[in-house]
Amino acid sequence: ATWEFMDSPEDHPKVKRAVERFQKLYESMSGEDVVGWTPKKAKGGPSGVAAKKELSPEELMKAATIYFEALTEKMIEIAKSWQESGKNLRDPEVSKQYQLEASTDANEAAEEKLKDELGITMADFRSAVDKHSRIPAVGQTLGMLQIKQQQELMAAGVPM
Repeated sequence: ATWEFMDSPEDHPKVKRAVERFQKLYESMSGEDVVGWTPKKAKGGPSGVAAKKELSPEELMKAATIYFEALTEKMIEIAKSWQESGKNLRDPEVSKQYQLEASTDANEAAEEKLKDELGITMADFRSAVDKHSRIPAVGQTLGMLQIKQQQELMAAGVPM
């Protein structure tokens, strides 16, 4: 039934989002490129998979900066919106709900920013991280961006 709903995603946006969320989770755990997969595409229909773009270490560091800034900005925006609507982000249940929703929305915003500004997909980005993260300058940049993100989120009162 899920795939029948996915045939008309504009009629069932929540189903589409749930399937994409699960596919992204599966992809992050397995490393398999499954986001956007449907049975029709598997049976030889038109593939929605674009050719992979190889990123240099310098391009990766630029992409990572854009990605983390977009991710952080969206998470803070969502936190402020929740707080303004009276939700207490310190409440464990609210915090859990926030993390689930914010991580999905923030990841989508960051992916879109990578696509818009650099013309790369999340698969391109992940592949470059896997390939270049052992280079000291790249590893250090990625670590610094994560620390900066955590500091900005904590300063904004976002639950960690």
